[in-house]
Amino acid sequence: MTIPADALAALAQAVGPGALLTGAAIPERNHRDASRLPAHPPAALVLPRTTEEVAAVVKACARLQLALVVQGGMTGLAGGATPAEGEIALSLEKMSGVEEIDPVSRTMTALAGTPLAVIQEKATEAGFLYGVDLGARGSCTIGGNVATNAGGVQVLRYGMTRRNVLGLEIVLADGRIVRHLEKVVKNNAGYDWTQLFIGSEGTLGIVTRVLLALQPAVSGVQTAFCAAPSTSKALAALNRLDARLGGSLLAFEAMWPEYMNAAAEHVGMPCPFARPAEVTLIVEAAMGSGEAGPETFTEALSELIEEGLVEDALIAQSSRERERFWAYREGNYEFYRAMPPGVHFDVSIPLASIERAIGLLRARLAAHHAAAQPIVFGHLADSNLHISIHSPELDDLRAGFSAIVYELVKEMRGSISAEHGVGVLKRPYLGMSRSAEELALMATLKRTLDPAGILNRGRILAL
Repeated sequence: MTIPADALAALAQAVGPGALLTGAAIPERNHRDASRLPAHPPAALVLPRTTEEVAAVVKACARLQLALVVQGGMTGLAGGATPAEGEIALSLEKMSGVEEIDPVSRTMTALAGTPLAVIQEKATEAGFLYGVDLGARGSCTIGGNVATNAGGVQVLRYGMTRRNVLGLEIVLADGRIVRHLEKVVKNNAGYDWTQLFIGSEGTLGIVTRVLLALQPAVSGVQTAFCAAPSTSKALAALNRLDARLGGSLLAFEAMWPEYMNAAAEHVGMPCPFARPAEVTLIVEAAMGSGEAGPETFTEALSELIEEGLVEDALIAQSSRERERFWAYREGNYEFYRAMPPGVHFDVSIPLASIERAIGLLRARLAAHHAAAQPIVFGHLADSNLHISIHSPELDDLRAGFSAIVYELVKEMRGSISAEHGVGVLKRPYLGMSRSAEELALMATLKRTLDPAGILNRGRILAL
């Protein structure tokens, strides 16, 4: 689609010289996000540096009826930031930086384009901790985290992004700027509108500035690799540890045998135990600076072994060994490249149903396509499973694999999207997790806040 000259002039006026790119000048990174949708260059790319410039761009697009796709770190896996035909890409990459850390209120104010790793580093330098941590920390942005309500490996203790946001600045679809950046934990003065925009994937407004809650820095972190004989016993171990360690647990990550086999075969990571486990766990807890912390952690794991909930446990004796344990959990980024093409899912299953769901998944995939290779891992403590299914014939089987997974999620009364958003790829399946009444309410909100449908059109809803 060719953008009219008057529209290009309006966009150029909104962002100033050098911040409007067209044609071959648009970097390839802006052609698609980390989903496997085909790359598609936007009709134009705007790179605002301030909230006021974002507002000016949105006003121009609203006036000229031009659709916008909002882009951040481009790490999304649901196709939400991949441009559609004729869309203007609005990238927040120039709006990066931590503006303030308030040590008294334990808050941080940051621009939306700030990478998560920078948020974490600045919090650490100030003697605090930011509770959300993701594998894509080096490239994903805090605005994208807010837009998708990102989770990660510490949800067990700190919750999803939603729980860590105290305030937002956003630009509405008509260009109005709305701010709530007051540093108070309790605020019942009317509707908590900020929560509406967290997880809305840029369909209701564009997040430009975020007020984050910071947590006290942790000490005495203990990390263990554990072998559980079954999913049910792994969950029982989780409950025992949570009670035994008094809320000190930071992470409880799980990898099933197919995952560990892929790590060994394609990345050369050996089985860490004498014999393979049905569920390999990474358990991490902040035990404090006292000498009793490591001893209590070791005792808790020994009790799990005595009760038969865990068959073996390895405790990291150094930061290097801790990194080696976590390398298994993040090894999928490497072994995916060596495996046949895969289709990836991010789902939630009620804890009591996870063991049955994994068994049914294996059986139904084997019946559908005997050569399919399923990989299952995830944040077991918060019911979030990451599933990938690999086959050399993926193009012909993708729809069948998706039907198997999402029908299973529906059967288990789970969610088709745990932490990666809905975007474009999961939109056809949204009705498997949301009722007709809920979908109608979402559509009402979208039409009310974006009546012309210019913001992230076709993401989440077909509007």
